[in-house]
Amino acid sequence: MQRFIKIDGKVRTDITYPAGFMNVISIDKTGENFGLIYDTKGRFAVHRITPEEAKYKLCKVRKIFVGTKGILHLMTHDARTIQYPDPLIKVNDTIQIDLETGKIIDFIKFDAANLCMVTGGAYFQNWCDH
Repeated sequence: MQRFIKIDGKVRTDITYPAGFMNVISIDKTGENFGLIYDTKGRFAVHRITPEEAKYKLCKVRKIFVGTKGILHLMTHDARTIQYPDPLIKVNDTIQIDLETGKIIDFIKFDAANLCMVTGGAYFQNWCDH
């Protein structure tokens, strides 16, 4: 099996491996990088990104909990669990993760007047029809 495709910085040889929302897909042989996002109809679309953008990934914080020995953990939309997050990070915030180390680089507060992408909910179809 040839090892040309990377998803989130890891080589994937399984042709049935599920790629999801905001995943970074890299093809080493051609030097191309893509981000997997939704288009205006709610379908997956592949968006070409720069090599600098391919070094990190944006993840939504779904849950924050206290683990064993009182250590804070956070869970993201793609099932990552990260220990020792910044105490300022809350649920629904967006974090920027370095794909090589898995560490949090930066975070964006969930706040009014911030740019967002609607990915689901009761009125999701109303937004997609326009």
